[in-house]
Amino acid sequence: MKIGKLPESVLKRSVFKQLHTKRKEVCQGAGVGEDCAAIALKEDELFVVSTDPITGTVQDIGKMAMLITLNDLASAGAQPVGVLLTALFPEDITELQIREMMQQIDGECEKYNVQVVGGHTEVTKAVNQPLLTVTGIGKVKKNQMVSTAGAKPGDDIVITKWIAIEGTVILAKEKEQELLSRFPAGFVAAARELEQYLSVVADGAVAVKTGVHAMHDVTEGGIFGALWEMAEASGIGLEIDLKKIPIRQETVEVCEFFGINPYELISSGSMLIAAADGNQLVRDLEKNGIHGTVVGKAVKGNDRVLINGEEHRFLEPPKTDQLYKVI
Repeated sequence: MKIGKLPESVLKRSVFKQLHTKRKEVCQGAGVGEDCAAIALKEDELFVVSTDPITGTVQDIGKMAMLITLNDLASAGAQPVGVLLTALFPEDITELQIREMMQQIDGECEKYNVQVVGGHTEVTKAVNQPLLTVTGIGKVKKNQMVSTAGAKPGDDIVITKWIAIEGTVILAKEKEQELLSRFPAGFVAAARELEQYLSVVADGAVAVKTGVHAMHDVTEGGIFGALWEMAEASGIGLEIDLKKIPIRQETVEVCEFFGINPYELISSGSMLIAAADGNQLVRDLEKNGIHGTVVGKAVKGNDRVLINGEEHRFLEPPKTDQLYKVI
């Protein structure tokens, strides 16, 4: 395609016509020439806004872009309402690829009742692969907002599902042929199928109902990065039992194959939660079909300690995600 904005005919045919989900709160949404969206909320509600680019993968990029942003909103206890989408495409993009991307986005919109309210699409020499940035807009009652910074000494630290499943899925897709040189096709397929667990929208909804002090979506930097960020934001220390951190065997095998650390691998699909009664939260999660594990405690002070049997070591600030060693 030619450099510049998408032609209006392509915009209408392969972008707008692929988007079907509408919300009553949206007064003005996406349209040709519209620069802004308008959303009406009640007096006792807050806007919650988050934005994320997708740079680590190309396969299923539309779906991944939506999930990452919706997970961020869920970590604040917010109900997603709409998204703004910025899509930058390389010159060799085809209209079919654009349409498929938008259909992926619309599939997630329908699943979580979210409307694409606006954005920008452009073909540019600045990128050599599609680059999607999604800004999510959610709403939450004023007294129900949850932040990363709310953890308190004495809280239980809970992890939902398993760490590093996003990284496992990305590697199973992007490096499929390399993995097939070592593992049977069924194993690689099972690793790819972990994609079904990448949303934490339900995790957040259960946690808010149970009552929690802090939530954090585990993304770049993996669980070690997320633990550090919650502790730093909350001004607390941590005592975390490394052996209790939940991890799938598929993840262990894939990480061993590529020689990377699963605890520092991108982990969307897992929510890090601080709660006064972690065991009750785990029970409530399990009732809703979500695996949860209490992995440690928040403590006074600044020591963030990882316990592995007799070995104790200090958690370090987040490092570059392990995914970039492979992708």
